[in-house]
Amino acid sequence: MAAKRRRKRYRKRTGGRTKLLLCAIVEVIVLAALLVMIGWHYGLEGWLRQFSLPVVKELDLSGINSPDAVLIQANSGKVIGEINGEERIYPASLTKMMTTVVAIEELDSLEQEITLTAEMFAGLYEQDATQAGFQPDETVRAIDLLYGVMLPSGAECCIALADTLAGSEEAFVELMNKKAAKIGMEDTHFCDSTGLHNPEHYSTAKDMAVLLKYGLKNDTFREIIESPWHSTPPTNIHPDGITYYSTMFKNLSDTAVTGGEIKGGKTGFTNEAGLCLASFAEIEGREYILVTAGAPGDTGSPLHVQDAVTIYNRLGEAALEKK
Repeated sequence: MAAKRRRKRYRKRTGGRTKLLLCAIVEVIVLAALLVMIGWHYGLEGWLRQFSLPVVKELDLSGINSPDAVLIQANSGKVIGEINGEERIYPASLTKMMTTVVAIEELDSLEQEITLTAEMFAGLYEQDATQAGFQPDETVRAIDLLYGVMLPSGAECCIALADTLAGSEEAFVELMNKKAAKIGMEDTHFCDSTGLHNPEHYSTAKDMAVLLKYGLKNDTFREIIESPWHSTPPTNIHPDGITYYSTMFKNLSDTAVTGGEIKGGKTGFTNEAGLCLASFAEIEGREYILVTAGAPGDTGSPLHVQDAVTIYNRLGEAALEKK
């Protein structure tokens, strides 16, 4: 009996040790898999480099033209500087970032052909909405409409995508608001796909930064927003195609800033919203997102772009000091 009890105690002890050993092995495997995934995402050299990059934890955004601004780290979403970042703003054409995100996710193919109808242009001329240059009855690829939304801020491109993908702009806007809630935009409400002024169409600088952070995870979105220009193939209306240009890059003579470069962005403007810009830059190997809103639009100068250059230069100087 004594021997039997000893064997039982031994099995109990060794069984517990075996469980602990198995748990430790599983943890090591999971950690190794995680490290491999991170290394694959960044590339081994890039991943190792992340640990040696300077980290700016806080930055003063004062002294700019925009009354509302937020600066975040693109990877983590950590806010490192803000001025009224959670105050409501009118986002104007920054709205079109969400239009693009939803359209990309709803499209079956970027090569899908879409014909613009006369109804899609209704009210756009009267509201002085910016257009990319397409015409009624013109058939174009979805990818060309996406570039048309983001680069020249074409309202007709927004309506064409919204009507085609959701049946109406109203139904498409419902998808936009659902997406906003899903990705953590806490104080945003869209009324249209274009950003044309509506008192109930609002957001915050912080929410727009959250949106851009989300969009940049999509390769198509990133490729579009980083493009200074885009040329379409020939269409039934434009035999030579159309070439249009980014409204941000047109106002940015030099993308270089201290320690890096401005890589892309989306502008916006209405009389009520002022000049707005959602942009991102790589500074000393790290990506940052800056959203500014409310800069005066009656000076003839691109104050929103100037603000971005000012802040990114300041950020680069701070990063260099961390080295």
